[in-house]
Amino acid sequence: MSTPCFPADRATDLICLGRAGVDLYAQQEGTPLEEVTSFRKSVGGSPANIATGAARLGLRVAMLSVVSDDGFGRYVRKFLADNAVDVRWLRTDTSGALNSVAFTEMRPEDCRVIIYRRDAADLQLRPADVDREAIAGARTLLVTGTALSASPSREAAIHAMRLARQAGAVVVLDLDYRPYGWSGADEASVTLGMACTLSDLVIGNREEFAVLGEAGCRAGGQPDAGVRALLDAAAQAVIVKDGPRGCRVHLRDGAIFEQGIFPVKSRKPFGSGDAFAAAVLWALIGGASWQEALRWGAAGAAINVSGDACAEAMPTLAQLRAFVESRAAGTPQADQAFMEDSR
Repeated sequence: MSTPCFPADRATDLICLGRAGVDLYAQQEGTPLEEVTSFRKSVGGSPANIATGAARLGLRVAMLSVVSDDGFGRYVRKFLADNAVDVRWLRTDTSGALNSVAFTEMRPEDCRVIIYRRDAADLQLRPADVDREAIAGARTLLVTGTALSASPSREAAIHAMRLARQAGAVVVLDLDYRPYGWSGADEASVTLGMACTLSDLVIGNREEFAVLGEAGCRAGGQPDAGVRALLDAAAQAVIVKDGPRGCRVHLRDGAIFEQGIFPVKSRKPFGSGDAFAAAVLWALIGGASWQEALRWGAAGAAINVSGDACAEAMPTLAQLRAFVESRAAGTPQADQAFMEDSR
């Protein structure tokens, strides 16, 4: 099967709907949070990270979300705008809701994160915030699972997905399952399962597919009944991320493409999935094959995980190409060299 058919002649390549918060990264690497003395501020949240990554690669990207009416909200808005993300549909909440904030250690394994999301501003997104003309003018809509975890954001996300399908846009669901955001696994399974029926492309790791009651795929790369059900119901493709084992895409016609990881010195365990999604979507929208798109995605993930932030460690197109070319030539440069120009 071919890659998704993205409509042409539209003003926006990609709209990202959902979380846009603040991450505070420990500046002392390998140090537990209770001993950390200083933090570095960055934008966080998978949709905001993906929007930043896709925009840095050259796509026309817009953010559909809500930020708080304070310094953190203004910071997120300015960061996205400075990275060429359209913020016309990024509403500022005036009810007192606050941006989500995450404090994280900086270590490649056993990395602890504390997230504050009570009354999170991004979950105040309402169906009325979804601009019908904006959705109709987009080639792709990306929604992440956190946007579906509570009302009114849940209804807004479903509304946007239905509008996108009506307009012929490609709908992408990144499962992005965060247990703390749901009342229980049953609620998440039902809600995410419903959202899958509105999606052309579903992305997740094995644990996230397990929440849907599906194991992702069986040994040997063959899809199990769960993935097959997603493909039969609506999805044209399902991407299963499998950590150090790489990733695979299952297509409706039964084809499977696999991609391994690019080994790098990891500095943190997060951000790579968002960089992967940004690069895969950039490649697919640009007309790349599935195998090419997965390779670009793996490269983006490797570059990001070797950096010291998420949004700020999203590679530019020049960095992404240089990385892939160096690996193809068998002479990889130092991991950190790819990130220095993006700081």
